[in-house]
Amino acid sequence: MNIIKHLREKVGYSQQELADIIKVSRQTIINYENGQIPSAQNVQKLAKAFDVSESDILNGHLPVEPSYEIIPAKAQKNEQQMRISIPQENITKFKEVFLYIINKIGSKYNVGQTVLYKILYFIDFDYYEKYEEQLIGAKYIKNTYGPTPVDFAKIVREMLKNGDCVEVKRKCFKHDQTKYLPIREADISCLSAKELEHINYTMKKYANWSAKELSDYSHKDVPWLAAEDRGVIDYEAVFYRTPETSVREYTND
Repeated sequence: MNIIKHLREKVGYSQQELADIIKVSRQTIINYENGQIPSAQNVQKLAKAFDVSESDILNGHLPVEPSYEIIPAKAQKNEQQMRISIPQENITKFKEVFLYIINKIGSKYNVGQTVLYKILYFIDFDYYEKYEEQLIGAKYIKNTYGPTPVDFAKIVREMLKNGDCVEVKRKCFKHDQTKYLPIREADISCLSAKELEHINYTMKKYANWSAKELSDYSHKDVPWLAAEDRGVIDYEAVFYRTPETSVREYTND
C-alpha cells in the first residue's frame, strides 16, 4: 500500500489537486505514488495537507482513523455519580462551537487551523478539569505539533459542503495557513450558560497566541505528555496537571 495514494484517495483529492496544494507537478505526485521518496520539504507539506505526522508519510503508517461513532455515557453510581473519562463526542455541539469560534475570532491574522485545534482542545480539557463534565467531548490525539481533534477534517468537510463555512488558504509569516470563515451564525441553543461562559473565557485567553506559542504550551500539558505518539489523549489526565497548565484550584480537603 502506498501511503500517499491511500491518504489522497481517502481525503478525496485528485492527483492534480494534491499537486496544486503542495505546489509540485502532477507527475511528481505520480512518482511519489509509485514509490519515489519525497523531499523533506514536501514530506512536511504532505503531512500538513493530510493532517498526519511526517513520520506517517515517511514510514507508511496509517493515522488513527476518524469516526463519527458517539459513545453513550455509561455512568456508574454508588453514593455519588463517578466521572466519565471516555470521550462522548457530540457532533452537533462540535459544529456549533466551531462556528461560534470562527464567528468571533476566525478573521484574526493568527487564527488558522493549528490555533483552532488548540483552542478546541483547551475548551474541552479545561472544562473537564474545572467541572468534571464534558463539553464537546471530542477525541484528540498526540501529534508532533500538539493535540489534534481526530474528527476535525471529516466534520469540517461536511460543514464546507453544507455551506456553513468556507476554507481559505493563505500565507502567514511565510508559512502556509488554512483559515475557516463562517457563512452562518452558530446556533448556541445547544450550549448552557456555563458552557458558553467557558468558551468565551478560553477564546479570550488564547485568541492572540501564535500557532507556535499554543503548540509549545500544549506540549507542557500533562494529558499530552502522558499520551503515546498518535495515541488518544486521556481526559482523566487533567487531574495530574502541573500548576502551569491547571485551571482549577484544588484544596487539601
